[in-house]
Amino acid sequence: MFYANENYALLPESYLFTEVARRLKEYRVSHSDREVIRMDIGDVSLPLPEVVVKAICSAAREMGSAGGFHGYGPEQGYLFLREAIARGDYHQRGLDHIGADDIFISDGAKSDLGNLTDIFGEGVRIAVAEPGYPVYVDANVLDGRAGAGSGGRWENLVYLNCRPEKGFIPEVPDSEEPGEVADIIYLCYPNNPTGASMRREQLAGWVDYALRNKSLIIFDSAYEAYVRHPEAVRSVYEVPGAERVAIEIRSFSKTAGFTGVRCGYTVVPRTLSFTFRDGESASLNRMWGRRQSTKFNGVGYIVQRGAEALYTPEGQQDIRRATDYYMRNAAMLREALLKKGWRVVGGEDSPYIWTIPDIGGRYVEGRSLTSWQLFERLLDEAQISSTPGSGFGSGSEGWIRFTGFNTRENTLAAIKRLADLSEI
Repeated sequence: MFYANENYALLPESYLFTEVARRLKEYRVSHSDREVIRMDIGDVSLPLPEVVVKAICSAAREMGSAGGFHGYGPEQGYLFLREAIARGDYHQRGLDHIGADDIFISDGAKSDLGNLTDIFGEGVRIAVAEPGYPVYVDANVLDGRAGAGSGGRWENLVYLNCRPEKGFIPEVPDSEEPGEVADIIYLCYPNNPTGASMRREQLAGWVDYALRNKSLIIFDSAYEAYVRHPEAVRSVYEVPGAERVAIEIRSFSKTAGFTGVRCGYTVVPRTLSFTFRDGESASLNRMWGRRQSTKFNGVGYIVQRGAEALYTPEGQQDIRRATDYYMRNAAMLREALLKKGWRVVGGEDSPYIWTIPDIGGRYVEGRSLTSWQLFERLLDEAQISSTPGSGFGSGSEGWIRFTGFNTRENTLAAIKRLADLSEI
């Protein structure tokens, strides 16, 4: 008799962004005369760079010829793209220890974040920052590692509290006693949802912790192209020794408009070696390669040629123009919310704005409005959609997330509506 995976029944019925979309759809049906400005989901609004379009069209024509056709490609990705990434994202920044053989091309960061749990051992202690991207938790729930859930938390997960007064940066645990050490640590900086960035000395503390305790860091740096402060981390491998304890995940979605094209990559250094329970050494690079060759047939040749074009001088200029555009949107949103007296994080090294009405501190302390209530009020009174903070963890109640990914025109319109909004 077939039995379904019971872990699916443990998750909330709807994924956070699916629930936001459902409520927006209901609102539009009942308020068809009102235009909603979407400042919630992290989709982009600028078109693909022309250099990418040209490369994709050229690759498509190549595929249409007998001599240029490409069938199944290498699961790890074509060497031309992996070498371009190694040079452009690592070697040019002095990180020569990351090479093409360490890089695996994927169809986006979200897929690899979910799939990496395939190489985790049973009984490992998973540490997640709160607030945090829901996939870190949900993927481990589906694999049965989270245990029972109650009040938005899971009994087998270690929660790294990211407090506002600490800039939403998790502190390295004081205790390293057996049974209390985090075996796998998810870190995302620049952060989604808070927009906070991490300094090298802060990340160095986590790398040292992982080295001492033989832990693994999963470092999500999907937003690294938005970093503007010179001391903010763009790659975990900026910290010496990280290549022995960290996997890094990146995406072209938010940097180059690939949300509908789908391409990203994961770095699993060849120097990353752990052990099985019997003590035998295990290369995570080989394990991930084996996993990909079993469950993944690679990203299409046409898409990879498009991604390769991003590493040309023209492509790099296009990325900078796009990220500057979104960062300007975020900066204007940040300024508008600060003028209203709201508490604001982000918008400086990230396109995300993490905010809460902070009038006299009463919403921080008493939380008179829940995140979903604030979502509904902004929607009803200003026709602005946001992302409820509680969807990123129970400790984020009362907060909401805005993004800078909309058009300039819509961002300015949203700012005007926020300015006209009555006191919350």
